[in-house]
Amino acid sequence: HGPGQLVGYPILDLNDHGRDAHLYLRWLEAVLIETLNAFDIQAERRAGLTGVWVGHRKIASIGVHLSRWVTWHGFALNVDMDLSPFQWIVPCGIAGVEMVSMASLLGKAVSLEEVTESVMGHFCRIFP
Repeated sequence: HGPGQLVGYPILDLNDHGRDAHLYLRWLEAVLIETLNAFDIQAERRAGLTGVWVGHRKIASIGVHLSRWVTWHGFALNVDMDLSPFQWIVPCGIAGVEMVSMASLLGKAVSLEEVTESVMGHFCRIFP
């Protein structure tokens, strides 16, 4: 993780939310997709690949761990960051993936605070 990324590590007891790890991942994706849509970025899921995508490029990564149905870890949304360090790694173990940020797509600076507010609002609306 690095400057310009919004990193969220929700700690939730999934005993209270249906004990479904895959559904939890889809909820996190939905929060991020709705947030990006609010900034006029058309984001989507890709079959078989966890995370959020804009076309063939990845804008958000998700990685969670569960212990006794309590979540650890979470997501990283590329808001306004230097994407060059991604050249040195294989993001999420997917060879050849191109990473993108909100700022690079919009062609302007994006406020981390505004994105945080949007994520929190969508999180509260999407999670039961």
